[in-house]
Order: sequence, then structure tokens, then C-alpha cells
Amino acid sequence: MTTGRIERLIGDMTLAEKLGQLQIVFRPALEDAAQLVLQGVGSVFWPPSAAATNALQRVAVEQTRLGIPLLVGLDVIHGQRTIAPVPLAQAAAFDPPLVEELASLAAAEARSGGVNWTFSPMVDISFDPRWGRVVEGFGEDVHLTATMGRAMVRGYQGAGLSSRRAIAATAKHFVAYGQPEGGRDYDAVDASDHRLRNVHLEPFRAVIEEGVASVMASFNTVAGVPMHANRRLLTGVLKHEWGFDGVVVGDADGVRNLLPHRVAETLADAVALAYSAGVDVEMGGAASELGVEERDAIDVARLDDAVERVLRLKEALGLFDDPYVDEGAEITAPDEGSRRLVRRAAARSSVLLKNDGTLPLRAPRRVLLTGPYADSTDHLGAWTQYFGAGAGTIADALLSRPAIQVEVLPGVGFLSDDGSGIADVVEAAARADVVVVCAGEPSALSGEAASRSDLRLPGRQAELIRAIAGTGIPYVVVLETGRPLVVADWIDVAPTVLVAWHGGTEAPAAIVDVLLGEADPAGRLPMSWPRSVGQIPMRYAHENTGRPATTGGVLTAESIDVGLHGPDNVQEKYTSKYLDLDLGPQFAFGHGGGYARFEHGTPRVADTRIPADGGTRVEVEVTNSSDRAGDEVVQVYVEDVVASVAPPVRRLVAFERRTLEPGETATFSFEIGPRALGFWSTATPAPEFVVEPGLFRLHIGPTLASTQAVELRVR
Repeated sequence: MTTGRIERLIGDMTLAEKLGQLQIVFRPALEDAAQLVLQGVGSVFWPPSAAATNALQRVAVEQTRLGIPLLVGLDVIHGQRTIAPVPLAQAAAFDPPLVEELASLAAAEARSGGVNWTFSPMVDISFDPRWGRVVEGFGEDVHLTATMGRAMVRGYQGAGLSSRRAIAATAKHFVAYGQPEGGRDYDAVDASDHRLRNVHLEPFRAVIEEGVASVMASFNTVAGVPMHANRRLLTGVLKHEWGFDGVVVGDADGVRNLLPHRVAETLADAVALAYSAGVDVEMGGAASELGVEERDAIDVARLDDAVERVLRLKEALGLFDDPYVDEGAEITAPDEGSRRLVRRAAARSSVLLKNDGTLPLRAPRRVLLTGPYADSTDHLGAWTQYFGAGAGTIADALLSRPAIQVEVLPGVGFLSDDGSGIADVVEAAARADVVVVCAGEPSALSGEAASRSDLRLPGRQAELIRAIAGTGIPYVVVLETGRPLVVADWIDVAPTVLVAWHGGTEAPAAIVDVLLGEADPAGRLPMSWPRSVGQIPMRYAHENTGRPATTGGVLTAESIDVGLHGPDNVQEKYTSKYLDLDLGPQFAFGHGGGYARFEHGTPRVADTRIPADGGTRVEVEVTNSSDRAGDEVVQVYVEDVVASVAPPVRRLVAFERRTLEPGETATFSFEIGPRALGFWSTATPAPEFVVEPGLFRLHIGPTLASTQAVELRVR
């Protein structure tokens, strides 16, 4: 709702002052930033300190004609001073309350220093781990991403934006940024309306329902139209259809990028296109470079609407009443409580890909720690800016534990082609009870502008793993990564593999907690891990083809000469598969399991026949049959057996993670309503959400591959 104060301010503003409110500038020196504020710029990146922020706010409030306070933005992605696991890892925890708690911590730390606006969460869906920014999102699934996005928004924004522990959240990148051609960042996207509605738009719709304060336009084109100039989606869908009344911010130089996109001839054309499309705040200062006549050509009513949105956000943040922060209360380092939280989060995000019983480690413990992550401090992950608290090393964390003899010998580097140290590692393995190989990709290889064409472990790490396998000594591989990796060249000889992601400030301690059995690695994969980059893009919720395969290809001379042309194999030959790969991913979405063992009862459905606008409840009893407490993650997938469009083979619609004590039995209960059963139909000019009558199957279990099915009919 627009207040009298906002109406008066807009009425008093000159065109230059309006355009100033619609810009956010990058990180100039403090004195340069102050000059820009004097000239009317309404948003800045964090300086970065409470004192510097207050100084800029003082310039805006006390030295400009209208005294309008500043939005102070920053990419607070997974922590400010205390760094949490990367968002992809947080998704792996399958624990929305944890994600909310981590975002709340980040917001409190950031707001104490003067930040009031973050460019997070990223709710882009991606099926392509070549794209480096998968680290910043919640994976390949629509429901998981929407649920985690909602949780992060709640954590950032709290009970109200005016709270001194809240910051305005930004859902990004609108839209389909996670589906670039070739997995190359910033590249083109050609998505059907059906794919847009049922995959890429859905998480944004969810966080807008949650009340997210702003949305960021993406760099990519959609069907040939750059998103910074895409009025159909920015205004038609986002603002008009969904009623979004918050701020749409452009990405860094996204407006200026309309020139190399070749949809604008001049910078003035680009600025006019962007504002007309629905961008409210331009990031990069392009509008400030326009001449008077060029500014006059911009639609005034559109500018007024954009300014009103910006001023409403500033008012909601309480900035007109008090734009300053208490410099003495600025949080500048992690404390015991914040460290404890992110340590717990890093452990809960861990995914146990395989375990032959080597984990948890048991006494006697003579441990050889090898691999480039053994003595590395690179655990924070992408997007930690330059002020996050550094992490220690896994070696230090393990050495701090009593009664453990540790030898540390990295053997190889992350990227180096020098494998001369492998022989020394093999020799040292003979002196150990167990070897822990700490491998992965360094954090610099994931994030923005970090696409990779080869997703295998870089350097000589795979060779190191195979050499350890040849010793016969029990061993564990711990993978730190910001994306799914291709592990086919060594996974069959590795009996136990733990994915620890990039776990943040307390990653080394959390990894040791998991290795020693003090924490349960019961996370689940939020993205499929491919067998080969040739399978990418891939997703579990794919549509069936008219010729689905039941077996993978086995490419041999005999199969080429005889088998593929024999009468017994004709039907299987002409199916959708690769000749040289087994079917499916190496590890599927939702894969994982902890140290405890669980038994699942037979699922029950409350009502097996429901109307299209109705719902039902599905329940399953789960018993911890082991002698230790542990976490189980129950997942519910829906299968629409026959629909008017080819449906996904399965689609996640509900999940819950719960800790069960030894011998405890718990009932997991899930409400299944129209949102779980329906889809967006694009058969008509105005898309509509429909639930079609017919048979549905609900698949319930701890992983996608271990489910029980119950049937449900919509009449």
C-alpha cells in the first residue's frame, strides 16, 4: 500500500531524482560512493562496515534535497560472517527448518553491519551440473527448490522487514537461467511454455506467495528475448498475473548487456527497453549515462511505478524512521552459537553415497589422511565475498581428537598434473588402519562464470584413489564439491564414499564428526550424478518417450555384429538410450542413507478416491531397527498414469526428515492435495492449473529407487 509520504516524495521528485532511486552502483571507494549518493543514487553495495554504511546513510538523509535513505545490497548467499554450507548442500539436508535458521543467522549478521537487501535465494532449476551456478541453488527438483526457497525467504525476512535482524530477500534469476545451452553461463535458453510453467516458473511463484521482497532478472534470453527486455514475463506474468508488487532488480550490467544481445542499438534504447519490460532497479549505472533528451524519452508513468516500488521497500525496512545501525553492535566474527549451527548444518548436508561398513571409523585408529583437501582450508565455497571467517583443515580437526594417530600426506594437488607423490602415499597406507582420501573440486571451479565441460575430479586425484584401492587397506573417499561430479572412472573400486560439499566455516569439524560417527550423514542428493557428461542435461522427472528403454547399451563387437540385429533384440535396440552407457545416472536424485537402519511398513492412503479439488493423506510407519539413533528421510513421488500431456515418470511432492531413536517407530504423514496432483496446462492462451481425472500412483520411500506404491484415483 502506498502511503502519503511516498506519494509526496514522488510528486516532489525531478526526473533525475527518480532515475537515481532506480539505480544501484557497484563497490566504489567510500568517498566516490558518497559523491554518487549526493548526486541522487538510491541504492549502493555494502561499503563494508556499519560505520561506513552509516556514513553513506547520513549523506543520503542529511545532505540530499529529499533525504531518502539508501537500500544497501550485498550477495549474502550462504552466510555473512559465519559461512554455512553452500545452498546446494543445504538442499541435500532435506531440512527446511535448518535452511530457515541458517538464513536467519545470515540476515542478523548482515543487518548488524548495515546490509538491508540480499540477492538471494537462487531458485533456478537446473539439470546441468556443467553450469557452475548449480552450487548457488537447490538442485533439479521443483518441489525441493520451492520448499527450500520459501524457507530461505522466511529466514531472511523474519516476522517483518523492519526488524533489526531481517533483510529483504531477492528471488533470482527470473527466469530459466539454469537451463543455458551447453551448460555455459549466460547462454541462451529455448524453453517451451509447458516447461516454463511446470518447471522454471513454479519456484518463483512459491517464493512470491511467501512474500519475497524483490526478484532479479536473469542474463539469458528466453525464446530469443533477453530477460532484461522481456515484458511478457517480467510484467505480464510476474507483475500482472501473479500480482507481484515488490522490486524487480536487474543483474550486474544486465541492461547494458542488451547491446551485445543486439536487441538495442544504443544505451538509451537498452535503458528504455528494460524499464518498459518491467525492470525497476538497474544494476550498473547505465541510466546515469543518458543525456537529458534520452531520459525524457522514458515513460514517466513506468518510472513512477518503479520508484513507488523502491520507496515502499525502503519504508517496509523501516529506513525512513531509522536508517542507521548501532556500530557497537556490528557482528564481525562468528560466535560459539553460530559455529555450532553451521557445524550441525554441514554434517546434516553430508550424503553417504556408498558404505561397506568402514564408516563410522572404529578404534584402533591409525589414519592416513591424503588428497588435496587433507590440509586445505578451501571449505567455504563460492560466494563468500571477502569477509567470511576462514575454515581450518580436516587434518587439524582430526588431530585434535584424542586417541587417533594421524599421518597427513596429500600426495597430489587439486589441479596439478604431478603424480610423483602417489608412491609415497601408497607406502604410508601400509602403516595405517584406514585411509581417508579427501578429494574434490576447489571452490573456485564452481559459482558464476565457472562452467566445466569435464566433470571428473581434476588433476591426478582419480589416480590417487585407484592407487589406494590397490593397497587393500580399508579406505574412505570424502568429496568436497559445489556440483555433482562424474565419478565413473573410480567409483567401482571405492567401497565407501561421502559427499561433504563445500561446508563452510565449520566444514572440517563437521566432516570429522561424520567420520567418527558423532553425526549422521543422512542427507540426500538434490541433483542426479551422471555417469558421463554425455548424459547431461539429465533429470529424474523426465517424460517417458514413446520408446522407453529397459536396459542400457553394452557396446561390444559382438553386440554390433550380431546382437543388435538379431530378432530377439530388435525391440530393445530401437529405444531411447546410449549404446555405451547403462541406463540412468550414477546416483539418482534423492539417493543417500545414514548409519542407522530403518524398516518401512506398508503405506496407507486415507481416501483412495477423491474429487479434483479434494485431497487425501498418505502415511507410513518407519522403525529404527538399529542400535543407534539416526535420521530417515521419507520421500513421496507422484506418478500420473495417463494425462493429456506426457507427464514426468515421477515427481517429488512431499518429504520429511526425522530423527528416530533405536527401536523407535514413527508415523510419517503427508497431505496430498491438488497442487501435488495437477499441472499447468498451456493448451489455451491463458495457462490454467488443472487436476485431471484418472489413476495416480504415490511412491513412498527413503530414496527414489526404494519406494512402495499405493494407488489413488481422481474422479
